[in-house]
Amino acid sequence: MLKPDSLIFDMDGTLWDASETYTAAWNAGFKAMQINKTISRSDLDYMMGWERRRVLEHTFPDYPEEKKEQIYDAIVAAQDKLLPQTGGRLYEGVSAGIAQLATKYKLFILSNCPVNTINQFLTYTGLTPYITDQMAHGVNNMPKHHNIKLLQEKYALQNPVYVGDTEPDQVQSDLAGVPFVFVEYGFGQTEKYALKFSHFTQLTTYFMAL
Repeated sequence: MLKPDSLIFDMDGTLWDASETYTAAWNAGFKAMQINKTISRSDLDYMMGWERRRVLEHTFPDYPEEKKEQIYDAIVAAQDKLLPQTGGRLYEGVSAGIAQLATKYKLFILSNCPVNTINQFLTYTGLTPYITDQMAHGVNNMPKHHNIKLLQEKYALQNPVYVGDTEPDQVQSDLAGVPFVFVEYGFGQTEKYALKFSHFTQLTTYFMAL
C-alpha cells in the first residue's frame, strides 16, 4: 500500500458507538408514527452501516414506499433531538488519535447516515477542528464508493484510504479503488483488507510512523 495522503473514516463502529441513542430515536419515531413496534440495540447493530433503502426494506418489507419514508423521517427527527443530548461513546484512543493524525494527513468522515448526523458527532465530540470535510449518505443518497470519489475529486486526493468496520465498507472501498483499513473492534467482520487494527491507538501509531 502506498503511503496515503488522506484518511477517510467511517463513523459508527469506527470512531464511536452511539447505538443506545439511535435505538431510542428509532423507538421514539415509531411512537410518533403510532406504530406498535420496538427495535432493540442488537437489531440496529445488525443493520449498522447499511444504506437507507436497505434498512427500510429489511425493517418494513410490507409497507408502501411512501409510508417507509414517513417513518424514516420521524426516526431522523427524533435522532436530531436526542443525539446532541446523549451522543455516543468515542472508542478508546480516537480523540487523541484524530488530533495527532490531523497534523500529518487530511482527515475526512464518510458515513451512511442521515444528513445531520456527522455534524452532530463532530459537535458532541469536539473533533470538528481536525476534520477537513465530511459526507453523509443522506446528502445525496448515493453509495459510499460514489461519495469517496466525490471527496477524491474535490480535494485532489492522490492516495486516500478508507477506514471502516464492516464488509460493506470493504466492498465499497474496493469499488472506489482505494485501500481498505479494517478496525475489528466495531460492528462487523471481513476477511479482505489492506491493513487491520484492533485498537485505534495502533492505527494512529502506524500511520504517524509512515
